[in-house]
Amino acid sequence: WDSLNLGASCGDQPERVAENFRRFCGAVGTDADALVKNHQVHSDLVRPVTRADIQSDPAAPGVYEADGLVTDLPGVSLVIFGADCLPILLYDPVRRVAAACHAGWRGTALGIAQRAVEKMGFYGSRPEDIRAAIGPGIAKCCFETHEDVPNAMTKALGVCATPYIEPIEGGKFKVDLKGLNAMRLKRAGLLEEHIDISPDCTACHPEKYWSHRATQGRRGSQAAVIQLL
Repeated sequence: WDSLNLGASCGDQPERVAENFRRFCGAVGTDADALVKNHQVHSDLVRPVTRADIQSDPAAPGVYEADGLVTDLPGVSLVIFGADCLPILLYDPVRRVAAACHAGWRGTALGIAQRAVEKMGFYGSRPEDIRAAIGPGIAKCCFETHEDVPNAMTKALGVCATPYIEPIEGGKFKVDLKGLNAMRLKRAGLLEEHIDISPDCTACHPEKYWSHRATQGRRGSQAAVIQLL
């Protein structure tokens, strides 16, 4: 954990996690004393938050089981964690609404990104106004799976999922989670030019990112954060 671990449940010392958050938030211009986190469970639950949800300690883990956060309140830092799963940040500059969600393969199949767009609609957001950033995560090059993952995608999305699934030797498959989530966002009404996808694969770059797969689970976590100023 010598390289900016931001996960509170990885075994790192809490005071170091808190300091890492202060450095991280200071670098990106968000408030380390206004963090809101979830206890991520690979669901499609997006939780609306207020200032009452701000955690007093930057090192404290999330308590509520959910994989997304949404707010229209300035000053609240929405935090999502990952170490191969995708962080997805959403922003509506018209209604001033922000959301963040954590999309592993289960969340992708369940449609967590679409649920986040729907929740933003409760605040008056229109999908065509929303900007999305799909951050670094495991890419198709490294995401080899058994049939359970492609089966979940085709069950949820039908033949629309097949361009993002590639059969390989040994009865396995490669799956493009970034492409699937971008497709989900477009289905939710976002414009293609409003969706930005990081090309970085966390498993390809263990010197730069925490990767659950590359380290076989012995790792920290990176975070993505979005805050309305």
